[in-house]
Amino acid sequence: MALFGIDCASGDTFSDKSLNYSMTSMYVPEPVISLAVKAREKQSEDLLSKALNRFAKEDPTFKTHIDPESKQTIISGMGELHLDVYLERIRREYRAEVDTGMPQVAYRETISRPASFDYIHKKQTGGAGQFARIAGQLEPNAEGEYEFINEIKGGAIPTEYIPACDKGFASCLDKGSLIGFPIVGVTVRINDGTAHAVDSSDLAFRQAAIGAFRGAYTKASPEILEPIMKVSVEGPTEYQGGVFASINQRRGMIASTSEDENIARIDAEVPLGEMFGYSTVLRSLTQGRAQFTMEFSRYAKVPTGIAETLKSEYQKVKSGENP
Repeated sequence: MALFGIDCASGDTFSDKSLNYSMTSMYVPEPVISLAVKAREKQSEDLLSKALNRFAKEDPTFKTHIDPESKQTIISGMGELHLDVYLERIRREYRAEVDTGMPQVAYRETISRPASFDYIHKKQTGGAGQFARIAGQLEPNAEGEYEFINEIKGGAIPTEYIPACDKGFASCLDKGSLIGFPIVGVTVRINDGTAHAVDSSDLAFRQAAIGAFRGAYTKASPEILEPIMKVSVEGPTEYQGGVFASINQRRGMIASTSEDENIARIDAEVPLGEMFGYSTVLRSLTQGRAQFTMEFSRYAKVPTGIAETLKSEYQKVKSGENP
């Protein structure tokens, strides 16, 4: 029996209604390389979307998604040749020209020392105005989380306005001032404030919290964090020295090594930003006889030189957006 014109993906099972069977799913390895793709022209965007959806259904080892932070379209596969084939099919079969680049690293921002704030939000209009005062401190949070601590006593800030303060501070975490990435690892402690019987409101205290955070953030020595990946490389022992060197060149730290007969395993921690294109380098180093796996480990401070470069690039982008 043959079927055609059915919307399905590789690995789907078709059966009679009387049979509730499903074939064992195949093993699909995790992708080892990713690229950011973008349609060169506006009219090619729909064609690119159709192509990626079709390829993802046909090939379980080909994956695509939209990065929630950078909004880039990311394609992932089993190697550079694998992705090159699909990029060529997009151009040939769908007549869509695309540009490719490295995916954007998901950096984070945080603070490195406490900073106090005492901020007054005051706005007078024709009718009722806005007034709110918030005082307290920003502190580094060792868990990397956001924490809001209310230490107001004596009703300096009425209880009904406390949630608005929390929302105001939390809204500032979406985009930091250094490179525009989310802020993590901040504890906000409020211990004083002032309200007005007529002019205070949820909006006023939310705006006061935003102003207080922005002022204190610059005083709290903000710094940039980068994702550090756990990288495991397996290959013939004869190439071990070259693998060590390739990891060191990428600011990696060797965690452990082990050998089993003629196969060596090297475990290391390497910044994600240094791992793009590593599959090609490793293949060249080991004549295609080694492989690696990678998973997220933690965030760590970016070296000063790289941090300055990231800040400079962000300022150029901002000035381009706001000439």
